[in-house]
Amino acid sequence: MQLPFFVANFLIHRQLFYLPSCSLADILIHFSTYKLFLSERTMNNHFQQAISPIDGVVYAERQLATNEQIEAALARAVAAQQLWKHTPIPERVAICRQMLARLVERADEIGTELTWQIGRPITYSPFEIRRGFAERVNYMCDIAEQELSDLAIEPKENFQRFIRHEPLGVVLVLAPWNYPWLASVNAIVPAILAGNSVILKIAPQTPLVAERYAEAFAAAGLPEGVFQFLHIDHDQVAAVISDSRIGFVAFTGSVAGGHAVQRAASERFIATGLELGGKDPAYVRPDAQLEATIENLVDGAMFNSGQSCCAIERIYVHQDVYEKFVEGVVELTKQYKLGNPLDPQTTLGPMVRTDAADKVREQIQDALQRGAKALIPPTLFPKNQKGTPYLAPQVLVNVDHNMLVMSEETFGPVVGIMSVRNDDEAIQLMNDSHYGLTASIWTADVDAALRIGDQIETGTWLMNRCDYLDPALAWTGVKDSGRGCTLSKLGFAAFTRPKSFHLRLTL
Repeated sequence: MQLPFFVANFLIHRQLFYLPSCSLADILIHFSTYKLFLSERTMNNHFQQAISPIDGVVYAERQLATNEQIEAALARAVAAQQLWKHTPIPERVAICRQMLARLVERADEIGTELTWQIGRPITYSPFEIRRGFAERVNYMCDIAEQELSDLAIEPKENFQRFIRHEPLGVVLVLAPWNYPWLASVNAIVPAILAGNSVILKIAPQTPLVAERYAEAFAAAGLPEGVFQFLHIDHDQVAAVISDSRIGFVAFTGSVAGGHAVQRAASERFIATGLELGGKDPAYVRPDAQLEATIENLVDGAMFNSGQSCCAIERIYVHQDVYEKFVEGVVELTKQYKLGNPLDPQTTLGPMVRTDAADKVREQIQDALQRGAKALIPPTLFPKNQKGTPYLAPQVLVNVDHNMLVMSEETFGPVVGIMSVRNDDEAIQLMNDSHYGLTASIWTADVDAALRIGDQIETGTWLMNRCDYLDPALAWTGVKDSGRGCTLSKLGFAAFTRPKSFHLRLTL
């Protein structure tokens, strides 16, 4: 008789109880006792646990901060920021670059930790630091001195006038698990470069990310208190947001989470930056380079098991190339290897949790019941099993916008494909969503891309590229994808306020 997934892994990996020869019933009784032990420990001692999707076993456990620890962190942040804001910008830049260097040195180690925490294949994990993270840190450091310098005003006799970028004070960063380094760096580095102190609250699934940040900043010489992290729960987060010492909140997560942040901040006159996910579409025109388009869109849909805010979740293909496109997508998707992400041969790891995979399974089932057709036999992926976070990739056709998989965020390795007759139909369908983070067009016609892009309700419009963030461009969304802007030359504005200096030289 096959043991349930988490029971089997409890026996194999932890063996906390001595189990002589016994029946399955005995094993389940012991396992229930073990779960009760963990539950009571978490409830009574205020622990957070990161359960690895690889094997269902606790990978990291952290005690929640006490009220006294939170108060101490806020006090340190305020005191440190008062000194840090007077640190010359080149010195801030140098420290952030040193922080980056320390993390890059440890990219393989950090990548392995990340794989254990979220299930991303080890083949890809180190590159979150080496590529995207490094690119964003370096770009914001490159432009910091110019963009944070005083703004000169046209000369006026007997007056000196300028506008200074005044830091906000203490910035609270609430970062997610799916790309914990990339999502957090968008706020942490610009905020620190701008002269703020930062308190990071990372998702419970990735606690080691916060700790590695702290180690790297300390090694880089950042003054104590300028960067700190707290392991806290939702109620504690709300209390911190409402504290008068917090000057700005940067949140990346769900729409429901964004509403919760806004409610917590509603009694105060502070701004919030909210990146809340998407249902990102792609449109393939008949003049697209089909082979490259297929390769990029499949990767955009399946990378990180589809757990990306800007993953490709719906594709609209011109009817002239629809059949050939679908054929190519199916052929490429079948080549993925679903398995243990610590195996270098694995290209598709488990989803972060079983309940997350179950949500995707429900969306697939909803689509099939409404007439969709699944083109990928799950039997091609033996690791795919109900009751586990291991989920086979799927390509759906005969879909429409009445199906959850085409209207609600999926956040999994599934994509729906629809045929369209022309540009106008594609525009209508792409805009038929309450999300608007990114959207892409695949074509050889730049003029058409610009014309169509002007009509798409999105934060970023891409041509022949997807699932990518260029740090030189504003990262922003519309509708339920949130509000605010990070990165680019505009990215420092969220973490500063304009302070005008109006000096009359002589009376």
